[in-house]
Amino acid sequence: MRILIFFLLATAIGVWYVWTFYDIQFVYDSFQNMFFKFSIMAVAFFTFLVIFRYVSFIFFSIIKTAQKTVEFNLVNKNFKPKVTIIVPAYNEEVTIAASIKSLVNQTYKNLEIIIMDDGSKDNTYKIAKKFEGNFKGKFIKVLTKKNGGKSRALNFAIERSSGEFIMCVDADSKLEPDAVALMVRYFQDSEISAVAGSVFVSNRDNLLTKLQALEYIEGLNMVRNGQAFLKLVNIIPGPIGMFRKSDIMEVGGYAHDTFAEDADLTLKLIQKNRKIDFEPEAVAYTEAPDELLDLLKQRYRWTRGILQAIRKHSHHLFSFENFNFSFVLWYMLFEAIFWPFMDLFATMLMIYISFSQGVNTLLIFWWVLFLVVDIAGALYCILITNEAKPLAFYAFFYRLYFIAIINMAKIFATIEEWFQLEMSWGKLDRKGGI
Repeated sequence: MRILIFFLLATAIGVWYVWTFYDIQFVYDSFQNMFFKFSIMAVAFFTFLVIFRYVSFIFFSIIKTAQKTVEFNLVNKNFKPKVTIIVPAYNEEVTIAASIKSLVNQTYKNLEIIIMDDGSKDNTYKIAKKFEGNFKGKFIKVLTKKNGGKSRALNFAIERSSGEFIMCVDADSKLEPDAVALMVRYFQDSEISAVAGSVFVSNRDNLLTKLQALEYIEGLNMVRNGQAFLKLVNIIPGPIGMFRKSDIMEVGGYAHDTFAEDADLTLKLIQKNRKIDFEPEAVAYTEAPDELLDLLKQRYRWTRGILQAIRKHSHHLFSFENFNFSFVLWYMLFEAIFWPFMDLFATMLMIYISFSQGVNTLLIFWWVLFLVVDIAGALYCILITNEAKPLAFYAFFYRLYFIAIINMAKIFATIEEWFQLEMSWGKLDRKGGI
C-alpha cells in the first residue's frame, strides 16, 4: 500500500505540473483583464500550497512514525507518575456512564479520575455519583459547581487534582484501555508540555458521519502526526489530551475568553517554547454530529474559537523572536481563513473559465488533482491507524460535498468574528453514539 500511496502522490504532482503549465498558462495568455490574470496566478499558487501541504505532512508523518519506534526502545518502564483524568460534563446523562467505564478500564494503575459536573440540568451528576469512590481499583471523585463554562470547570478540577499530569477527556468520549499508558511515556522528556491523542468517530450511521470519520483520521490525525515531528502540534483536542500540570499552572490554566479553550491553552504553551507531541495509538472515540445543521453549528463554533485564540496572540504574527510560535499562528490562519476563502474562489473561477473559455479540461484536472491527493491521504491514514479500509471510498465525495460544506461554515464564522457578532456555545444534543 505504501507504494500505491507514493504513486498517487507522484501522480498528483504530475497532474499539478501539467495543469499549471498547460491549461493555466493557456488561459492566462487568453485573458487581457489583469484581475483575471492575477486570479489565475493566485489559484495556481494556492493549489501548489495545498499539494505541498499534503506531501509535507505525509513525509513528516512517516519520519515521525519511524522516529517514535527508536525513541520508545529507550523508555524507562518504571516511569509511573500519578495521572489525574478530568472529565468536564454539562448535560451529558446520555454518555457519561459509558465514558466513565472506559476510564476505569484503563490499564494504567496510578490514576485519579475527577468527574467535573458544571451545573448540569439533567441527571449527569446523579449518574456520575454512582461511580464515586474506589471503582475497579481506580479512585473516582465527583465534583459539581454552578454552571460557568467548560474552561472554568476544568480549572476548578485542576486546582483540586493530585496528579503530576492532567488528562482532559470530554464527557461524550470513550478511551481505548491503553490510552493513558501510551501517552504518559512522552513526559520522560522534561521539555514535553502536552501530548495529543487520536480521535475517531464512533457513530458511522450515514454519509455525513462516515465523511467525518475520514476527516478525523486524514484532516486531523495525519496533520497532528506530521506536526509532531517538529513537536509543534497546534491544538490538543478536547476528547483526549494530556498535560504537565505545572506547565498548565504556569500559563494560567484555561482562559474563558474564547470558544476554543484547548487551542488557546496549546498556543500559550508553544509561546513558552514548550514541546507538544502526538500519540496516534492513544485513541478516543467521540460522537460526531449526524445532521447537517448540527455539523455546521459545531464547525462554526470551532472556527470562531480558533480565530479568537489567534486574535489574542496576533501581536506575535509579525514578531519572529519566537519563530515557532509565529509559524504556528500563520499556519492556523491559513487553515481557518485563507484556505476556505481561496477554495471557494478557486472553484468559482474554474467553473467560470471552463464555461466562458470552453476549456473544460481545466475543471476536470482541478477535480482529479484534489481527488488523487485525497485518496492518497486517506489510504496513508488508514494504513497507520488500522482504520476500516472502506473509508477510503468516501474520498470520492470528500471534497465535492463535505469540504465545500465545512468551508462555508468557516467563511460565515470568519465574517461574523470579523464584525464581533455575539455567539453562544451551541452545545450539541448527544444520542449516545459512543
